[in-house]
Amino acid sequence: MKHLVVLAAIILSIPLSINAQNKKKQDQKAIKSMCGCYEVSFNFAETFQYSDDSTYVASKTKHDRGLEWVQLVEDEKDKIAMQHLLIVGSKENPYIVKHWRQDWEFENTDLYEYFRDNEWKYTKLDKKQVKGQWSQKVFQVDDSPRYEGSATWIHLDGKHYWENTTTAPLPRREYTQRSDYNVTGRTNRHELTKTGWIHDQDNEKILSEEGTYQIIAEEKGHNVYKKVEDSECVAAQNYWAKEKNKWALVRAKWDEVFARNKDLFLEEKVDNKVLFKYLFDKEKYKTSEEINPLIESFVKK
Repeated sequence: MKHLVVLAAIILSIPLSINAQNKKKQDQKAIKSMCGCYEVSFNFAETFQYSDDSTYVASKTKHDRGLEWVQLVEDEKDKIAMQHLLIVGSKENPYIVKHWRQDWEFENTDLYEYFRDNEWKYTKLDKKQVKGQWSQKVFQVDDSPRYEGSATWIHLDGKHYWENTTTAPLPRREYTQRSDYNVTGRTNRHELTKTGWIHDQDNEKILSEEGTYQIIAEEKGHNVYKKVEDSECVAAQNYWAKEKNKWALVRAKWDEVFARNKDLFLEEKVDNKVLFKYLFDKEKYKTSEEINPLIESFVKK
């Protein structure tokens, strides 16, 4: 009788296992569908102001457009990595900007949450907390950390989206313009559409200091990725074919740093120079012997 009970339990669990696998495949398909060539519109507008400073000046509304290639870099059972490459200049004379990167990891328990002032707190999540979830890890142009969060991909009523709230440094468009806040509270929503996908953002501009936590303003971001023929992004594809080995070495070094699983403090500059300016040097930093000590020099002990 005992064996029959065990067998029945196993049989009953099979549909749940199959459903979980089908859900994971659906998630993987949704994530990888964000790859390809896109015409992108970048839109940001400050919506509400809460600052006590009577001289407060809101950020200007921003509208930009661009052509972007999203390259599949890793495609593993529990990890999908995608590199964004921005194409600027004329079609005849394009210039490629290595843009942000997003890594998706299934049921990942290790996150680095941004605290403030170039410091990330290592956080260990409970396995039950992330069951069925994907973490999205977003990286800067030099593959240093930006922000990370975990949530469930939703496939319902014909909609496919993922949404998470986390903290991040200031965006590059604000970094050199604003000093009245030092943390961005980001609610990110990635949603697939019939023509591509949308990256929606509802952001808080936060002043975080010892004894102070003030939301000084809110901001809406609405970035629309409209799919175009892959042939429109050949310049970015060619760039990545030449540069991918170098950036694989950069990612490998950062992975080694992250695997230490402790709080991370990064220098803003070393010898008065930011990290991406070193790594974007076309003549240097092509080997691990050059890259590893460089990145290590930006990691505070």
